[in-house]
Amino acid sequence: MATIVPLSDAVADLVRDGDEVALEGNSALIPFAAAHEVIRLRRRDLTLVRMSPDLVYDQLVGAGCARKLVFSWAANPVLGVAGSLHRLQDALVDGWPAPLEIEEHSHAGMAARYVAGASGLPFGMLRGYAGTDLPQYTASVATVRCPFTGEELDAVSALNPDVAIVHAQRADKSGNVQFRGAGGMQKEAVLAARRSLVTVEEIVDELSPVPDATVLPSFAITAVAHAPGGAAPSAVDGFYDRDDDAYRAWDEISRDRTRFNLWLEGIRAEGTDTA
Repeated sequence: MATIVPLSDAVADLVRDGDEVALEGNSALIPFAAAHEVIRLRRRDLTLVRMSPDLVYDQLVGAGCARKLVFSWAANPVLGVAGSLHRLQDALVDGWPAPLEIEEHSHAGMAARYVAGASGLPFGMLRGYAGTDLPQYTASVATVRCPFTGEELDAVSALNPDVAIVHAQRADKSGNVQFRGAGGMQKEAVLAARRSLVTVEEIVDELSPVPDATVLPSFAITAVAHAPGGAAPSAVDGFYDRDDDAYRAWDEISRDRTRFNLWLEGIRAEGTDTA
């Protein structure tokens, strides 16, 4: 059953050097507060998994937390095709602050990997990689032959992260979690992971039914942390909108190592002030 613990304690306990870590959320409900705790703890050699890395992984990579990135699309979503992630680019091109390995998939491939992991299966299948050379260069991609039709299909190994971190609107005092809005692979990531943390805007006595909401039961979660504003600057339906100005400002902050390091010092000082 999930335990309700302070955010700093939860991250310190669940995220360890060398872990494979998935921080999921599709344009909204992105667990920025938890990611900043990872940065404050100076975790290293992480394999970061995410469908669409944006600012949150740019920050983690720039802070030196990452060894490898497994993903399907990476950019600053507010700036669209012009929205490069400059800390990610610096790590790839110049190895600063540390060299970064990457493993690319399509959205469908990543989704199939999460679903397989959540289902307790060793791999997922899709047709989307047909005709590509991904099986030749990517260890997590192979081909299998259907025993019923003889068709050759693409297989992708299951994702079972050491820890998954997601954000949601609310949890009850027993640790059951309810979230809604722009959906991604949060549910699958939590169910696939060996350990999980859900940060929430509020903790209530009882969850009220909400249209189109998803509930993750307490028994499927390791820890819940009360973190109001924990997804900002991304959006949380019913609480706050995405702060597009913050996304634009990040483009300037992240372009320059000196400006980024000043931002990083501020994040680490926040943790010192609130400890």
